[in-house]
Amino acid sequence: MIKHVFLTGAPGVGKTTLVQKVCEAMVSGGVSINGFYTEEVRERGRRVGFDVVTVTGERGPLSRVGNEAAGGKREYKVGQYVVDLHSFENLALPLFQNMHEGSRVFVIDEIGKMELFSQAFIQAVRLTLEHSACSILGTIPIPKGKPLGLVEEIRARKDVKVFIITKENRDAVFAEILTALKECLKITTVKRIGGANNGSSGKTCQKSS
Repeated sequence: MIKHVFLTGAPGVGKTTLVQKVCEAMVSGGVSINGFYTEEVRERGRRVGFDVVTVTGERGPLSRVGNEAAGGKREYKVGQYVVDLHSFENLALPLFQNMHEGSRVFVIDEIGKMELFSQAFIQAVRLTLEHSACSILGTIPIPKGKPLGLVEEIRARKDVKVFIITKENRDAVFAEILTALKECLKITTVKRIGGANNGSSGKTCQKSS
């Protein structure tokens, strides 16, 4: 049974845009959503980094071109981008840590090299995949170079549906993604009811405000 939905594809193909469109459709249908997106930051038309943006609008830097790590801290780099691990964890981890009854869908956009510098993030994602009574709508990179452990774990899970996004199919595949996620919610609804009958609601995603 499919419980989680992930999108993969080349950088810039439109994965985040698709995730946002799916979330808008789910919210319009009365589904509560929480989590975060990753957005490009541009100056004078040039990409200078990425921000993490929660579904409730909080924003913080994920990485910037050439910024040195502050205070002599260890520097985490992906290509030309220096990752602000402290900022990322301060914004993203509470979304996992404060889980309680409410949300049905938890957005993780994305699980990539920058985010995977955080061991706490890796642990939080694994726990959410296994134990949370909500469905993840996430994005993962296409295989390239050295395999990313958590990404490969996600691809191999029997309860995960992975959609490969291209510029040619990104409009047509929207309806398929939406249908798959709705099917996932049927499974998590059964889990919620089962947990309640057993006297425990289990871990659930944080309620959106």
